[in-house]
Amino acid sequence: MIVSKKKPISDILKSLHNYNKIFIIGCGTCSTTCKSGGEAEVNWIKDELIRAGKTVTGSTVIESPCIASQVKVDFAKNRKLLSQSQAILVMACGSGVQSVLENDRLSLRVLPGCDTLFAAAIDASNAFREYCSHCGQCVLDITGGICPVTRCAKGLLNGPCGGMNKGKCEVDKDQDCAWVLIYKQATKQNNLEAVKAIQPPKDHSKTIKPHKLILENKPR
Repeated sequence: MIVSKKKPISDILKSLHNYNKIFIIGCGTCSTTCKSGGEAEVNWIKDELIRAGKTVTGSTVIESPCIASQVKVDFAKNRKLLSQSQAILVMACGSGVQSVLENDRLSLRVLPGCDTLFAAAIDASNAFREYCSHCGQCVLDITGGICPVTRCAKGLLNGPCGGMNKGKCEVDKDQDCAWVLIYKQATKQNNLEAVKAIQPPKDHSKTIKPHKLILENKPR
């Protein structure tokens, strides 16, 4: 999932300085889970905008605003309210904001209500953890399922740096060194030979943005 956090109300009001009639869109998946753009947060920002003298023309929570078809359906349902608006405030990640922009046919100003942080897994303690950087060249088969690109502060591919101390990272002494974790996992899985092999430099051409993928055969 994509983790985001609500922008400070002062930043939101600054971006809406020239607009008085606002329609609010929330996200029913990621932003709801991390409490940055679900129903409760949409109601919160609605009250804040009204308190600041703005007119909230309407609001909706789209299950996944990053999916064009869902945005189009919701826009059709709310077309009258949107036509009375000057701007759309999107309480979702950056992909959701840009998806709303791409599918807006009224030429409204589309603005973010959240800051996008990272893609995350949710661990057993309900903490959001960044485990993957979407680098396009996965080495998890070699490193026992632990990503050194993301979980090592320096993104090292061939073992720990000289600053590792007692299993902890020199950048964050409360953080386990990713390569200590990798070596422990490799030992447990009897896979040390793979970890000891020297890896070539990362192919950064695979991270050239923006990415695009078209599925020729859609899953049934």
